Amino acid sequence: MKKSNPIALLPIGVFLVLYLGLGILFEYVLKIPMGFYNIPIIIAFLAAILVACLQNRNVKFDEKLELMAQGLADKNIITMLLIFLTAGTFVGVVGRSSAESVAYFMLGLIPTRFAVVVLFVVACFVSTAMGTSVGTITLLTPIAVAVSTASGFELPLCIGSVMGGAMFGDNLSFISDTTIAACNGQGCAMKDKFRENFGIALPAALATVILILVLSFRTQLDGAVVESYNLIQIVPYVLVLIGGIAGINVFVVLLIGIISGAAIMLGTGQTAPTDLLANMGSGAAGMFETSMVAILVAAMCALIREYGGFEALLSAIRRVFKGKRGGQLGMGLLVGAMDIATANNTVAIVMANPIAKEMSKEYEITSRKAASLLDTFSCISQGVIPYGAQMLVAISAAAELGHEVSAFQIIPNLFYPGLLLVSSLIFIFVLPQKNSAPEQKH
Repeated sequence: MKKSNPIALLPIGVFLVLYLGLGILFEYVLKIPMGFYNIPIIIAFLAAILVACLQNRNVKFDEKLELMAQGLADKNIITMLLIFLTAGTFVGVVGRSSAESVAYFMLGLIPTRFAVVVLFVVACFVSTAMGTSVGTITLLTPIAVAVSTASGFELPLCIGSVMGGAMFGDNLSFISDTTIAACNGQGCAMKDKFRENFGIALPAALATVILILVLSFRTQLDGAVVESYNLIQIVPYVLVLIGGIAGINVFVVLLIGIISGAAIMLGTGQTAPTDLLANMGSGAAGMFETSMVAILVAAMCALIREYGGFEALLSAIRRVFKGKRGGQLGMGLLVGAMDIATANNTVAIVMANPIAKEMSKEYEITSRKAASLLDTFSCISQGVIPYGAQMLVAISAAAELGHEVSAFQIIPNLFYPGLLLVSSLIFIFVLPQKNSAPEQKH
């Protein structure tokens, strides 16, 4: 066991100051649109790694490079990177029109009175199938605006329902980068994490549906939503969702989605072969930053661990949180705090993974429970912060359609993240702790 050394955590502090400090400056002082996302997160991590390399003069620079290389030489890191790129390719293949078909198909089957509930359910389905909350919000916010304009439902309620559903899928999807990061970081099978997570997320989702229904029946309606859609474009999402829930290897699931999506897009004339290849490349390229962040974080954490930083953090957690239940709450608050600081739940999970791994041993928390906690608490905080990508994308999408709405109008309508927190706390502190079955590794 390394000697406790709080100064070893300085690189994380440097990253948070650079990323969070400059983000607040750009977003709220200089009023730069999407200010938080004008901060190059890779550069912030490079600066943090530089600080880590300058620490501990007793370790030569070549030895530090070896330590960082050892941090990268992990099966979980390689698996994570490959899944990121394959998932990005799938999203590039199926594109925007397929997600819109899913939404309009469901809206066409349901009376207008239930339109906001449908928005939430559609967002749950699409985000679970696509594995991206930001992508889901980008695709469905225009539909939420259409629902609000045509039916009379308040726009913040419609957008808040889409955002809540998007975070449901972000938390549970087999191809979500948060799921990938949490499962690979903790070394558990995705289907085990899903089963652990589903029992927490489903009650929150059902409570959200009930709350939206209560508000819907108190709203005066004055219209309906009617749009055309292509039913066959739903097939890739259905196949991915079924394959993921069935526990088929994630690479096989994604390949099925890519092949079926490509066949449908080409067969129906939705795209040309050259455009399809370009879209696949764009989808994979969209994961490059996430992949690079995973690499840089693994390298930085290897140095921090060697210097005794994680032992210092664990010592602090031990003093505050007692017992297995306290350890679970501590793990959740740890990743939640990192997400609030970084405004990126995937980055927060990647940063928290090594510390959570140590906490799992300390508090005897199973790897699937740890992965579930990391994913759930990071999605709770990411789903409500006013400077997160999800909120900023929703506001921007509405503004492009001529509708002004602020984060602080939407936040009171973000029912799902709040109820997910309540459900999580009930599962930690109220329900009896089950004896865990043997876990399956990747």
